[in-house]
Amino acid sequence: MTERKPPGIDVETWVDRQIREAEERGDFAHLTGAGKPLPSLDQPYDELWWIKQKMAREGYSQLPPTLALRKEAEDTLAAVPDAPSERAVREAIADLNAKISANLRRPPAGPPLGLTPYDADEIVARWHESRDER
Repeated sequence: MTERKPPGIDVETWVDRQIREAEERGDFAHLTGAGKPLPSLDQPYDELWWIKQKMAREGYSQLPPTLALRKEAEDTLAAVPDAPSERAVREAIADLNAKISANLRRPPAGPPLGLTPYDADEIVARWHESRDER
């Protein structure tokens, strides 16, 4: 459909011709999802449906800052047992504590954070215990 509409031809006629020629070439023969119902057909209409689908496909989420920080804290603590060294554990906790402290100084809009900075020595001790168990 890179060609321009010739002068003197009705737009609707020209578009119909483009579609007919594409069908004859088989351009519509093997489309993904052909013959299947639309997945969101039974869901209520949402103006931002395409944005939400794209975010889901690409693994993005839009959380309030405090909830995103809670999730980051959860992920950081879950990754501690697999850290390669004590230094890596301390750096991860220091980074997380800096973010928590900044959030406590200037709370953003949204739900309360509900976290306080973590004790790096306690987490390092747990890291050592998990290493000894292996």
